[in-house]
Amino acid sequence: MIVLGVESSCDETGLALYDTEHGLLAHALHSQVAMHEEYGGVVPELASRDHIRRALPLLEQVLAQADLPLERIDAIAYTQGPGLAGALLVGSSVACSLALALDKPVLGVHHLEGHLLSPLLASERPEFPFVALLVSGGHTQLMRVDGVGRYTLLGETLDDAAGEAFDKSAKLLGLGYPGGPAISRLAEFGDPEAYKLPRPMLHSKDFNFSFSGLKTAVLTVVKNSATDITNVCEQDKANIARGFVDAIVDVLTAKCVSALKHTGLKRLVIAGGVGANRQLRASLDAAAAKKRFKVYYPELEFCTDNGAMIAFAGALRLERNPEAAQRDYAFNVRPRWPLDEIEPA
Repeated sequence: MIVLGVESSCDETGLALYDTEHGLLAHALHSQVAMHEEYGGVVPELASRDHIRRALPLLEQVLAQADLPLERIDAIAYTQGPGLAGALLVGSSVACSLALALDKPVLGVHHLEGHLLSPLLASERPEFPFVALLVSGGHTQLMRVDGVGRYTLLGETLDDAAGEAFDKSAKLLGLGYPGGPAISRLAEFGDPEAYKLPRPMLHSKDFNFSFSGLKTAVLTVVKNSATDITNVCEQDKANIARGFVDAIVDVLTAKCVSALKHTGLKRLVIAGGVGANRQLRASLDAAAAKKRFKVYYPELEFCTDNGAMIAFAGALRLERNPEAAQRDYAFNVRPRWPLDEIEPA
């Protein structure tokens, strides 16, 4: 079975073809980062318009890459939510229109399920059950994953997501948008002893997170360093970045270790854009060696939003329940869609 995946939940347009017998056949992605950079964040209307421009050229690209005629597609999966309503509508309408034209079944997929299952696309894939840390610009959650559609929320952020804290703190340091990769690179040149920033909820005895206070701590340090960020020397910026990154990585690592101990599981899966962070990976790898558990990551190209994870999640669901797809081609999007509301596969 060959499944076309369509992802358009925010600022990346992704399409991919996944074959249940031969694996991932092709994938293509367009990022809108350059377009949104001058605004300092995602502009929903611009994001939606750009998805319209990119979807069909990306479809032609993946078909050519896979050397596959359009008619060979057996089903289409698309991101139904959560995400930006306008952006989701573009991907949903493209997917359902194609399915109608081809007389193929179509399936709405939960965006976070795509992320949770994306490490299974790697050559070394985890077996169920496992603990998953979903860490991105919009979400920071710890889950117990017992199978496709079988997710138990262990804890989540009470305010800013980790990726959001990265971007906001980077903006305070004058690093622009997107700030996460920039602040991580800058932190590599910082002194870890220069600034000891707070580790919010590190000892809360639960699996929840809170990062808004850490962002405020960065703001306070910046203001104490100079009246204007342009007057802060580059080394001091690097030191502040290092203090921030160390704090957030320490919290994420400690919560993951606690969740593994609580569940008795020995497999940890990292999913979402922040999963590409080098400092986080190094910290988790060190903890895994010390505590004797195994940590799995998606391929770097599948950490951010992409069509491959949607095609893959859709294929897994259709393998388990072919009746999950529908053929009436009416669609709706779910900008807010709690993961615990989706049906088991």
